[in-house]
Amino acid sequence: MRSGKVMQIEALIYFNELVRSRSMRKAAEALGVSPMAVSRQLENLEAYFNARLIERGARGIALTPAGALLAGRSEAVIRDLESARQVIDDLRGLNAGHVSLHVNGAVINAILAPALAEFYALYPAISIAVTVTSAEVALNAVTTGEADLAVTMFSPLDARIETLFSLSVRHDPVMSPDHPLANMQDISLEAVRAHAIAMPDRAFSIRRDFDDRQRQAGLEPVEIAFTTSSLELQKELARRGTAVLILPAMTVARELADGQLLTRPFVSGAEIASDMRLVRAEGPTPTFAAERLAEFLEAFLREHGNA
Repeated sequence: MRSGKVMQIEALIYFNELVRSRSMRKAAEALGVSPMAVSRQLENLEAYFNARLIERGARGIALTPAGALLAGRSEAVIRDLESARQVIDDLRGLNAGHVSLHVNGAVINAILAPALAEFYALYPAISIAVTVTSAEVALNAVTTGEADLAVTMFSPLDARIETLFSLSVRHDPVMSPDHPLANMQDISLEAVRAHAIAMPDRAFSIRRDFDDRQRQAGLEPVEIAFTTSSLELQKELARRGTAVLILPAMTVARELADGQLLTRPFVSGAEIASDMRLVRAEGPTPTFAAERLAEFLEAFLREHGNA
Protein backbone atom coordinates (compact mmCIF):
# COMPACT_ATOMS: atom_id res chain seq x y z
CA MET A 1 0.00 0.00 0.00
CA ARG A 2 1.31 3.47 -0.83
CA SER A 3 0.67 6.33 1.60
CA GLY A 4 -2.81 5.09 2.39
CA LYS A 5 -3.75 4.71 -1.27
CA VAL A 6 -5.57 1.50 -2.19
CA MET A 7 -5.58 0.03 -5.68
CA GLN A 8 -8.58 -2.17 -6.44
CA ILE A 9 -8.66 -4.99 -8.99
CA GLU A 10 -11.68 -3.31 -10.53
CA ALA A 11 -9.51 -0.33 -11.44
CA LEU A 12 -7.15 -2.59 -13.41
CA ILE A 13 -10.07 -4.22 -15.19
CA TYR A 14 -11.45 -0.81 -16.19
CA PHE A 15 -7.99 0.33 -17.28
CA ASN A 16 -7.46 -2.75 -19.46
CA GLU A 17 -10.79 -2.16 -21.20
CA LEU A 18 -9.88 1.48 -21.71
CA VAL A 19 -6.58 0.43 -23.29
CA ARG A 20 -8.41 -2.00 -25.56
CA SER A 21 -11.12 0.38 -26.72
CA ARG A 22 -9.05 3.63 -26.65
CA SER A 23 -12.21 5.52 -25.70
CA MET A 24 -13.86 6.39 -22.37
CA ARG A 25 -17.31 6.03 -23.92
CA LYS A 26 -16.60 2.69 -25.59
CA ALA A 27 -14.93 1.32 -22.47
CA ALA A 28 -17.96 2.33 -20.40
CA GLU A 29 -20.33 0.66 -22.87
CA ALA A 30 -18.30 -2.56 -22.85
CA LEU A 31 -18.20 -2.60 -19.04
CA GLY A 32 -21.85 -1.62 -18.63
CA VAL A 33 -21.02 1.44 -16.50
CA SER A 34 -20.98 5.20 -16.94
CA PRO A 35 -17.99 7.06 -18.45
CA MET A 36 -17.67 8.79 -15.07
CA ALA A 37 -17.11 5.41 -13.38
CA VAL A 38 -14.28 4.62 -15.81
CA SER A 39 -12.77 8.07 -15.24
CA ARG A 40 -12.85 7.62 -11.45
CA GLN A 41 -11.13 4.23 -11.63
CA LEU A 42 -8.47 5.75 -13.87
CA GLU A 43 -7.93 8.53 -11.32
CA ASN A 44 -7.60 5.83 -8.64
CA LEU A 45 -4.80 4.14 -10.60
CA GLU A 46 -3.01 7.40 -11.40
CA ALA A 47 -3.14 8.37 -7.72
CA TYR A 48 -1.80 4.97 -6.66
CA PHE A 49 1.12 5.06 -9.11
CA ASN A 50 1.53 8.85 -8.83
CA ALA A 51 1.83 9.05 -12.62
CA ARG A 52 -0.24 10.04 -15.62
CA LEU A 53 -1.31 6.91 -17.47
CA ILE A 54 -3.13 8.36 -20.47
CA GLU A 55 -3.31 11.49 -22.58
CA ARG A 56 -6.69 12.55 -23.95
CA GLY A 57 -6.96 13.83 -27.50
CA ALA A 58 -9.44 14.45 -30.29
CA ARG A 59 -8.88 10.92 -31.61
CA GLY A 60 -9.34 9.23 -28.24
CA ILE A 61 -6.75 8.33 -25.63
CA ALA A 62 -3.03 7.63 -25.93
CA LEU A 63 -0.95 5.82 -23.36
CA THR A 64 1.89 7.58 -21.61
CA PRO A 65 5.11 5.56 -21.10
CA ALA A 66 3.86 4.70 -17.60
CA GLY A 67 0.48 3.70 -19.02
CA ALA A 68 2.07 1.47 -21.65
CA LEU A 69 4.14 -0.25 -18.96
CA LEU A 70 1.08 -0.83 -16.76
CA ALA A 71 -0.98 -2.07 -19.72
CA GLY A 72 1.57 -4.78 -20.46
CA ARG A 73 1.86 -5.90 -16.84
CA SER A 74 -1.79 -5.62 -15.79
CA GLU A 75 -3.15 -7.83 -18.58
CA ALA A 76 -1.07 -10.76 -17.34
CA VAL A 77 -2.05 -10.02 -13.72
CA ILE A 78 -5.75 -10.13 -14.52
CA ARG A 79 -5.34 -13.36 -16.49
CA ASP A 80 -3.56 -14.92 -13.50
CA LEU A 81 -6.26 -13.76 -11.10
CA GLU A 82 -9.00 -15.09 -13.36
CA SER A 83 -7.19 -18.42 -13.56
CA ALA A 84 -6.89 -18.49 -9.76
CA ARG A 85 -10.60 -17.74 -9.41
CA GLN A 86 -11.47 -20.63 -11.69
CA VAL A 87 -9.21 -23.01 -9.75
CA ILE A 88 -10.93 -21.92 -6.54
CA ASP A 89 -14.29 -22.59 -8.20
CA ASP A 90 -12.96 -26.03 -9.15
CA LEU A 91 -12.06 -26.71 -5.52
CA ARG A 92 -15.58 -25.72 -4.52
CA GLY A 93 -17.00 -28.19 -7.05
CA LEU A 94 -18.98 -25.57 -8.96
CA ASN A 95 -18.27 -27.13 -12.39
CA ALA A 96 -18.22 -23.59 -13.71
CA GLY A 97 -15.77 -21.23 -15.29
CA HIS A 98 -14.79 -19.53 -18.54
CA VAL A 99 -12.78 -20.75 -21.54
CA SER A 100 -11.13 -18.66 -24.22
CA LEU A 101 -10.98 -20.53 -27.54
CA HIS A 102 -9.23 -19.24 -30.66
CA VAL A 103 -9.98 -20.80 -34.04
CA ASN A 104 -8.59 -19.95 -37.45
CA GLY A 105 -11.13 -19.40 -40.16
CA ALA A 106 -14.86 -19.70 -40.70
CA VAL A 107 -14.45 -23.34 -41.76
CA ILE A 108 -13.38 -24.44 -38.28
CA ASN A 109 -15.99 -22.14 -36.75
CA ALA A 110 -18.68 -24.03 -38.66
CA ILE A 111 -17.23 -27.42 -37.71
CA LEU A 112 -17.17 -26.51 -34.02
CA ALA A 113 -20.63 -24.90 -33.79
CA PRO A 114 -22.49 -28.18 -33.11
CA ALA A 115 -19.77 -29.29 -30.71
CA LEU A 116 -20.04 -26.10 -28.66
CA ALA A 117 -23.83 -26.40 -28.60
CA GLU A 118 -23.60 -29.95 -27.22
CA PHE A 119 -20.95 -28.91 -24.71
CA TYR A 120 -23.05 -26.03 -23.38
CA ALA A 121 -25.99 -28.37 -22.86
CA LEU A 122 -23.75 -30.48 -20.61
CA TYR A 123 -22.02 -27.58 -18.83
CA PRO A 124 -24.31 -24.53 -18.84
CA ALA A 125 -22.25 -22.86 -16.09
CA ILE A 126 -19.18 -22.69 -18.36
CA SER A 127 -19.01 -19.68 -20.67
CA ILE A 128 -16.91 -19.76 -23.85
CA ALA A 129 -15.35 -16.86 -25.76
CA VAL A 130 -14.60 -17.85 -29.36
CA THR A 131 -12.25 -15.67 -31.40
CA VAL A 132 -11.93 -16.29 -35.15
CA THR A 133 -8.50 -15.30 -36.40
CA SER A 134 -5.48 -16.54 -38.34
CA ALA A 135 -3.60 -19.69 -37.33
CA GLU A 136 -0.54 -17.65 -36.35
CA VAL A 137 -2.54 -15.32 -34.08
CA ALA A 138 -4.38 -18.30 -32.55
CA LEU A 139 -1.12 -20.05 -31.66
CA ASN A 140 0.37 -16.86 -30.23
CA ALA A 141 -2.76 -16.34 -28.12
CA VAL A 142 -2.28 -19.79 -26.59
CA THR A 143 1.42 -19.31 -25.86
CA THR A 144 0.85 -15.91 -24.21
CA GLY A 145 -2.04 -17.17 -22.09
CA GLU A 146 -4.63 -15.04 -23.87
CA ALA A 147 -6.41 -18.23 -24.98
CA ASP A 148 -6.86 -21.52 -23.13
CA LEU A 149 -7.22 -23.57 -26.31
CA ALA A 150 -6.97 -23.21 -30.06
CA VAL A 151 -8.24 -25.24 -32.99
CA THR A 152 -6.20 -24.57 -36.10
CA MET A 153 -5.83 -25.81 -39.63
CA PHE A 154 -2.88 -25.33 -42.02
CA SER A 155 -0.77 -24.25 -39.01
CA PRO A 156 2.92 -25.04 -38.37
CA LEU A 157 4.13 -27.14 -35.45
CA ASP A 158 5.31 -25.09 -32.49
CA ALA A 159 7.50 -26.40 -29.66
CA ARG A 160 5.71 -24.11 -27.19
CA ILE A 161 2.39 -25.79 -27.94
CA GLU A 162 1.00 -29.12 -26.72
CA THR A 163 -1.05 -30.85 -29.42
CA LEU A 164 -3.95 -32.62 -27.73
CA PHE A 165 -5.41 -34.03 -30.93
CA SER A 166 -4.62 -33.96 -34.62
CA LEU A 167 -6.89 -35.00 -37.46
CA SER A 168 -6.17 -35.07 -41.20
CA VAL A 169 -9.10 -33.31 -42.85
CA ARG A 170 -9.85 -33.66 -46.55
CA HIS A 171 -11.10 -30.68 -48.54
CA ASP A 172 -13.38 -32.05 -51.28
CA PRO A 173 -15.45 -30.47 -54.05
CA VAL A 174 -18.91 -29.49 -52.77
CA MET A 175 -21.83 -28.78 -55.09
CA SER A 176 -25.59 -28.87 -55.51
CA PRO A 177 -27.15 -32.23 -56.51
CA ASP A 178 -28.06 -30.88 -59.96
CA HIS A 179 -24.58 -29.53 -60.73
CA PRO A 180 -22.86 -31.27 -63.70
CA LEU A 181 -20.01 -32.45 -61.45
CA ALA A 182 -22.47 -34.31 -59.24
CA ASN A 183 -22.65 -37.09 -61.84
CA MET A 184 -18.96 -37.94 -61.43
CA GLN A 185 -17.59 -40.55 -59.00
CA ASP A 186 -14.42 -38.55 -58.43
CA ILE A 187 -13.32 -35.21 -59.78
CA SER A 188 -10.11 -34.12 -61.48
CA LEU A 189 -8.53 -30.69 -61.27
CA GLU A 190 -9.35 -30.13 -64.92
CA ALA A 191 -13.02 -30.86 -64.28
CA VAL A 192 -13.23 -28.45 -61.33
CA ARG A 193 -11.46 -25.72 -63.30
CA ALA A 194 -14.14 -25.90 -66.00
CA HIS A 195 -16.77 -24.53 -63.57
CA ALA A 196 -17.23 -21.45 -61.42
CA ILE A 197 -15.50 -21.84 -58.04
CA ALA A 198 -16.13 -19.94 -54.79
CA MET A 199 -13.34 -19.80 -52.21
CA PRO A 200 -11.30 -17.31 -50.12
CA ASP A 201 -8.39 -15.24 -51.38
CA ARG A 202 -4.71 -16.25 -51.20
CA ALA A 203 -4.38 -15.06 -47.61
CA PHE A 204 -6.09 -18.38 -46.80
CA SER A 205 -4.09 -21.60 -46.92
CA ILE A 206 -6.79 -23.58 -48.74
CA ARG A 207 -6.53 -21.20 -51.70
CA ARG A 208 -2.74 -21.47 -51.75
CA ASP A 209 -2.93 -25.27 -51.53
CA PHE A 210 -5.42 -25.38 -54.40
CA ASP A 211 -3.10 -23.21 -56.51
CA ASP A 212 -0.15 -25.47 -55.63
CA ARG A 213 -2.05 -28.61 -56.70
CA GLN A 214 -2.74 -27.02 -60.08
CA ARG A 215 0.89 -26.02 -60.59
CA GLN A 216 2.04 -29.53 -59.65
CA ALA A 217 -0.24 -30.81 -62.42
CA GLY A 218 1.35 -28.38 -64.89
CA LEU A 219 -1.63 -26.02 -64.85
CA GLU A 220 -1.71 -22.28 -64.30
CA PRO A 221 -4.03 -21.53 -61.34
CA VAL A 222 -7.51 -20.83 -62.62
CA GLU A 223 -9.26 -17.52 -62.03
CA ILE A 224 -11.72 -17.90 -59.14
CA ALA A 225 -15.23 -16.73 -60.05
CA PHE A 226 -16.26 -15.79 -56.50
CA THR A 227 -13.55 -14.77 -54.03
CA THR A 228 -15.03 -14.57 -50.54
CA SER A 229 -14.14 -15.62 -47.01
CA SER A 230 -17.84 -15.76 -46.08
CA LEU A 231 -18.76 -19.40 -45.61
CA GLU A 232 -22.48 -18.62 -45.73
CA LEU A 233 -22.10 -16.86 -49.08
CA GLN A 234 -20.07 -19.77 -50.43
CA LYS A 235 -22.75 -22.26 -49.38
CA GLU A 236 -25.56 -20.16 -50.85
CA LEU A 237 -23.74 -19.98 -54.20
CA ALA A 238 -23.33 -23.77 -54.12
CA ARG A 239 -26.97 -24.39 -53.16
CA ARG A 240 -28.07 -22.33 -56.16
CA GLY A 241 -25.85 -24.43 -58.43
CA THR A 242 -23.79 -21.36 -59.30
CA ALA A 243 -20.44 -22.41 -57.87
CA VAL A 244 -18.38 -25.36 -56.67
CA LEU A 245 -16.74 -25.17 -53.24
CA ILE A 246 -13.69 -26.96 -51.82
CA LEU A 247 -14.40 -27.67 -48.15
CA PRO A 248 -14.31 -30.39 -45.48
CA ALA A 249 -17.53 -32.40 -45.39
CA MET A 250 -17.98 -31.48 -41.70
CA THR A 251 -18.40 -27.85 -42.73
CA VAL A 252 -21.56 -28.60 -44.70
CA ALA A 253 -22.85 -31.52 -42.63
CA ARG A 254 -26.35 -30.06 -42.26
CA GLU A 255 -26.66 -29.30 -45.97
CA LEU A 256 -25.45 -32.79 -46.84
CA ALA A 257 -27.99 -34.36 -44.48
CA ASP A 258 -30.79 -32.22 -45.97
CA GLY A 259 -29.81 -33.13 -49.53
CA GLN A 260 -29.09 -29.49 -50.44
CA LEU A 261 -25.44 -30.20 -51.21
CA LEU A 262 -23.21 -33.20 -51.86
CA THR A 263 -19.50 -33.90 -52.03
CA ARG A 264 -17.31 -35.84 -54.43
CA PRO A 265 -13.65 -36.76 -53.77
CA PHE A 266 -10.77 -35.53 -55.85
CA VAL A 267 -9.05 -38.10 -58.03
CA SER A 268 -5.90 -39.71 -56.65
CA GLY A 269 -3.01 -37.25 -56.64
CA ALA A 270 -5.21 -34.16 -56.54
CA GLU A 271 -6.34 -34.48 -52.93
CA ILE A 272 -6.13 -31.49 -50.59
CA ALA A 273 -5.81 -32.23 -46.88
CA SER A 274 -4.55 -30.51 -43.76
CA ASP A 275 -4.12 -31.40 -40.11
CA MET A 276 -6.72 -29.84 -37.86
CA ARG A 277 -5.12 -29.55 -34.43
CA LEU A 278 -6.51 -28.97 -30.96
CA VAL A 279 -3.74 -27.31 -28.94
CA ARG A 280 -2.95 -25.66 -25.62
CA ALA A 281 0.19 -24.19 -24.09
CA GLU A 282 2.69 -26.32 -22.25
CA GLY A 283 2.66 -25.33 -18.60
CA PRO A 284 0.24 -25.00 -15.69
CA THR A 285 -2.57 -27.47 -15.05
CA PRO A 286 -5.64 -26.24 -16.97
CA THR A 287 -8.78 -25.16 -15.16
CA PHE A 288 -11.79 -27.44 -14.87
CA ALA A 289 -13.56 -25.53 -17.65
CA ALA A 290 -10.62 -25.68 -20.08
CA GLU A 291 -9.97 -29.36 -19.34
CA ARG A 292 -13.61 -30.35 -19.88
CA LEU A 293 -13.84 -28.44 -23.17
CA ALA A 294 -10.56 -29.93 -24.42
CA GLU A 295 -11.76 -33.47 -23.64
CA PHE A 296 -15.12 -32.84 -25.26
CA LEU A 297 -13.68 -31.32 -28.44
CA GLU A 298 -11.22 -34.19 -28.83
CA ALA A 299 -14.01 -36.76 -28.54
CA PHE A 300 -16.26 -34.81 -30.91
CA LEU A 301 -13.58 -34.43 -33.58
CA ARG A 302 -12.62 -38.11 -33.35
CA GLU A 303 -16.25 -39.11 -33.91
CA HIS A 304 -17.16 -36.63 -36.63
CA GLY A 305 -13.86 -36.10 -38.42
CA ASN A 306 -14.25 -36.48 -42.20
CA ALA A 307 -17.66 -38.06 -41.59
